[in-house]
Amino acid sequence: MQKLIECVPNFSEGQDLNVIHQITAKIEEIEGVKLLDVDPGKATNRTVVTFVGNPEAVVEAAFQSIKRASELIEMAKHKGEHARIGATDVCPLIPISGVTTEECVEFSEKLAKRVGEELKIPVYLYEKSAKANYRKSLSDIRSGEYEGLPTKIKQAEWKPDFGKAEFNSKSGATVIGVREFLVAYNINFNTKNKDLVHEIAKEIREKGRWAKDVQGNYIFDEKGNHVYAKGLFKEVKAVGWFIEEYGIAQLSINFTNYKITPVHIVFDEVCKQAEQRGLRVTGSELVGLIPKDAILDAGKHYLQKQGLSTGVSEEELVHIAIKSLGLSDITLFEPNKKIIENLVFAQKGKLVSMDLREFANETASESPAPGGGSVSALVGSIGSALATMVANLTFAKKGFENAKQKMEQIAVKGQKLKDELLVLVDKDTEAFNGILNSIRLPKNTEEEKKARSKAIEEATKNAILVPLQVMEKCFEVLELCETVVREGNPSSMSDGGVGALVAKAGLDGAFLNVKINLKGFKDKVFENEVLAKANELSKKTNLVQSRISEFINSKI
Repeated sequence: MQKLIECVPNFSEGQDLNVIHQITAKIEEIEGVKLLDVDPGKATNRTVVTFVGNPEAVVEAAFQSIKRASELIEMAKHKGEHARIGATDVCPLIPISGVTTEECVEFSEKLAKRVGEELKIPVYLYEKSAKANYRKSLSDIRSGEYEGLPTKIKQAEWKPDFGKAEFNSKSGATVIGVREFLVAYNINFNTKNKDLVHEIAKEIREKGRWAKDVQGNYIFDEKGNHVYAKGLFKEVKAVGWFIEEYGIAQLSINFTNYKITPVHIVFDEVCKQAEQRGLRVTGSELVGLIPKDAILDAGKHYLQKQGLSTGVSEEELVHIAIKSLGLSDITLFEPNKKIIENLVFAQKGKLVSMDLREFANETASESPAPGGGSVSALVGSIGSALATMVANLTFAKKGFENAKQKMEQIAVKGQKLKDELLVLVDKDTEAFNGILNSIRLPKNTEEEKKARSKAIEEATKNAILVPLQVMEKCFEVLELCETVVREGNPSSMSDGGVGALVAKAGLDGAFLNVKINLKGFKDKVFENEVLAKANELSKKTNLVQSRISEFINSKI
């Protein structure tokens, strides 16, 4: 899984489009980052920018944009309706995939340190990056705003986490930290009555509704404020409203942490609450983007409710989620535009995007790539697909109820290995092309010769590690095949056997690539480590394949 984080900096300029463009241009300069959205607000005099990418690139893009904002925005002259503390008011980092919250916190501290030391801008850490509970809330840090900062920054409890405790009149201060992805989501009803829908909002939101005593009287605190009775779900904010454009009432929900309260769990509860009030949920819509795991979890949830295996393709899980949640009720839900990972990594590898005939023709052409390495990864993925098929057939087979859980686990793992091996189909060809490109580097001077030699060595190392990965994953496929052959539906035993044969072929083919790319490699320590691992995999593969063949032959 590729590491991906989102960054949503808020800049204190929403009127001068030239300034905004200069700031966002710095983001677009950084390789490994994709700018998703730029949303300027004239009244607030504030622009919210959204971009994603690998963590290192995102940190660099964030720093460069904060730097440019500090050069262009004069906070002493800034006026706007939105609360603000600096030229870059707040800069949250949000983990999306392949990266933990803890890792993101480290990246936020790295960014904050650079901003404080290199740009001389005081930085406060907030949310999950905060060093003290009283600094977690953005509103608490921003209290007093830019105008109150000269006094506030001198107070011991408000000393910045990074940078000097000195007022920067031009740029103010910046708040940096890690927060969870916010999912904005609306549920649609067959009514125009927003009050009925708002009653459901009070039931499900964390804040809840005004509490009453046993006599039905409202309860107040010592200050005369209403006491709230908590709602059903944590990290959920909700309100009922009427949308004139659609002619319906909607339940507008913000999931401030969809990992604590998933979208599909709330949707199901809202359907129950609606039925109790004589209403009907007609569907829902997503506002903005959503992480892939939130959609995949929804797909798995509804398959489980149907008593079906969740060991299906990601595409199928997404389809089930869209249909179950009614995400295309009002406007078409397009996965490649609404799921954040799909939007960023929408372009599949060239080879994997081909149909079977195109791939075979490309392999048969005079070009040396794709070659045996890519083909090895491809047949390994087909082996995994066969193991997955047998597991899913067994899951649905009467008489195999005791094997359901195990078969579902195999199917889920098989889908994962299949997808990982498909990625390696293109990676192997890319690795080979990397060697060719490094060989073509200039070698006119001693410096160029050294750079070329180093580039060739690094490219060759990559061309060794990719087929080694293929070997490792093909062996995992082989283990799955053995299990489904021995414990799966006997009618599909031959399919599991074929899966094992092609998985072994993929492993053996990848081993040939490992050995040929190691030939002449200078780093002997690396060579010995790789060969030891590859030989061990090959040895274990032969044993597993022998057991599978012996078992099948004894049964047919």
